[in-house]
Amino acid sequence: MCTLDEKIRRTESLLQRLAERGGTDRVRVAWTGGKDSTVVLFIWKAVLDALGCGPARAINLDTGCKFPEVLLFRDELTREWTVDLHIARPAVSLDGYPLAEDPLSCCRELKVEPLKQAILQTGATHVVTGIRRDEHPDRAGRLEEERRDDPPHTVVNPILEWTEMDIWAFHDRFSLPHCDLYDQGYRSLGCQPCTHLSGKGNGERAGRDAAKEAVLPTLTSLGYF
Repeated sequence: MCTLDEKIRRTESLLQRLAERGGTDRVRVAWTGGKDSTVVLFIWKAVLDALGCGPARAINLDTGCKFPEVLLFRDELTREWTVDLHIARPAVSLDGYPLAEDPLSCCRELKVEPLKQAILQTGATHVVTGIRRDEHPDRAGRLEEERRDDPPHTVVNPILEWTEMDIWAFHDRFSLPHCDLYDQGYRSLGCQPCTHLSGKGNGERAGRDAAKEAVLPTLTSLGYF
């Protein structure tokens, strides 16, 4: 079992190698405003600052049904950390949209397609995520670097081996800010219709909609991170 310090060094090393390849202006962090991707954004920003290659660039998916607390946190930290943020929004109108009725169609239209468009619009060659293997069975076999063709880019997953406890320990060590919803008992943040308090004794993603969780492998195959 690796210590947190060892995991931090591995993550830093992976991201430093990515930065040293050049083209850092075409690397985007998939920043949800959640605890995990905020850690990744912080480390990537530190790597870029050390190399004089800033600013950190990110993509945020604003589905139109995010918690206002998440959006407020995103906007405040964007200013504080001077993040070059591209906000991706769905092409469909949410007026009368059947949110969460069909999780696969909903997530494809509100998340997958806007993400693909954002990658094209920003010219990103690499998308850096905050996913972890222990979050979901579908992520147990994920790799640190994964090539995708639609559109062409590489997904980089630098904190796969981290745990939820590692994430919060890192937040505490470096005094990272976080969304207020975590202080209210939320452990994993998604869209409002599909996110609830998980309750004591339940898993980290127990508050996520079960139907949406069940289609995560399909969403990943379609281009989601």
